[in-house]
Amino acid sequence: MNCYKLGLIAACAWALVGCNTSKAVDVPAKLVSIKPVLEINKLWSESLGGGAEYLRLGLQPAVSQGVLYAAGYKGEVIALRSDNGRRIWQVNTKLLLSSGPAVGEGMVIVGGTDGGLLAFAADTGEQRWRSQLSSEPLSRALIAKGVVVVRTVDGRLLGLNALDGSVRWTYEGTVPKLSLRGTAPPVLAVSANAVLEGFDDGKLVALDIANGDLLWAATIDTPSGRTELDMLADIDAAPAVEGKDVFVVGYHGKVAMLDLDNGQVWWSKEASSYRGFVLGDKALYLANASGEVTALRRTDGNSQWQQSALLHRALTAPVELNDSLVVGDFEGYLHWLDKQDGSLQARVSTDGERITNAPVVAEGRIYVQTDGGKVMAFATKPRG
Repeated sequence: MNCYKLGLIAACAWALVGCNTSKAVDVPAKLVSIKPVLEINKLWSESLGGGAEYLRLGLQPAVSQGVLYAAGYKGEVIALRSDNGRRIWQVNTKLLLSSGPAVGEGMVIVGGTDGGLLAFAADTGEQRWRSQLSSEPLSRALIAKGVVVVRTVDGRLLGLNALDGSVRWTYEGTVPKLSLRGTAPPVLAVSANAVLEGFDDGKLVALDIANGDLLWAATIDTPSGRTELDMLADIDAAPAVEGKDVFVVGYHGKVAMLDLDNGQVWWSKEASSYRGFVLGDKALYLANASGEVTALRRTDGNSQWQQSALLHRALTAPVELNDSLVVGDFEGYLHWLDKQDGSLQARVSTDGERITNAPVVAEGRIYVQTDGGKVMAFATKPRG
C-alpha cells in the first residue's frame, strides 16, 4: 500500500512518524502534581458513541442561544440544553460523520466521510437538504450571508446555496502528495465580505463569499527540506481576524500577521502548529506541534512566555476563559493555564480518550468532546 495516499499521519498526532518508521517517537511529558488554584466542576455529560480514535475528525460541539449541538462519528446529531444537557432533539444520519456541526442562519450542518453534507433545521432537527461533495470534509463549515462554505480534503473550497445545497462557486487549492490529515475551517472576515482559508501548500487565500472570486493569496511559508516530511507546510488551523489584522499559523512554517486588504505580511515568526491558537486582547496564545504553549505579543510576535510542562501531549488549540487558557490532550485531560505567565492552574480528566478538537467556551462554561464520543460541560471558579 502506498503510504503517501493514506491521508496522512492519523495514528500518532503527537509524533509525525508517517511513512518514516525510523523516526524516533517523542515521549509525552508525564503530568506532575500541581496545587490547583481553580475549582473545576463537571455539570453534565452525554455520550454519542466512540470509534473516532486516531482519525483526527473535525467533530467539535457548537453552542448557540442556550443550545449545544454535537455530532458523533457513528452518525448521531443532537441538540442539548447547554446548561443541563437535556436533549431537545436527535437524529441518526446513518453516515460516518467527519465534521461539524456548524450552526448559523437557523441551520445545523454536518459532513460525512463519504463526502455527504447534510443540513438540518436548528430548532427541530428536520433535514433540509443533502449535497454530495467531491471528498471528505474534516473541518466545520461556515454559514454566512446565505452561503455555506466548506473545505474538502482534496483541496477544494466550495460555496453552496444555503437554501438547497446547490454549488454556487468552487476554488481549488494545491494538494502536495504528502500532507497532514486535517483541513483549516473557513473563516469570515465580515468587513471585507471575504472567506479566509488556509491550504496544504502553505498559502492563505481570501475569496469573495458571494462568488468565490480570489481577492488575494499570501504564501505564509514555502515548503522546503530534504524529505517529504520536512516539506510539510499545511495550514490546518483556523485563521483569526480582528479589524484589518489577520493572524495565521502553519505546520513546519510560521505564525504571521497580515493585512486583510491585500494579504501583506506585517510580521512573521518561526512556529509549527497543526491545531492553532486563540487571539487575546494583547497576545496570541499558541499551542505548537511539540506541545509547548506560548504567548506572542500581537503587535510584533515577540514571545512573552513559554510553558513546556505539556510537551508532546498532542495539545488542542487553546481557548480563552476569563483569565485562563484551556487546552486538551491525548489522554483526555483538560489543563488550565494562567494567561499572564503560563503557570498551570488546574487539571481535570474527562473519559481518558484523546481530545482532538479544542474545547468550546460559551456562557462562562467549558464544553468538550472527546474522540470517544463523550460531550461534557464544566464550570470553573477560584478555590476558596
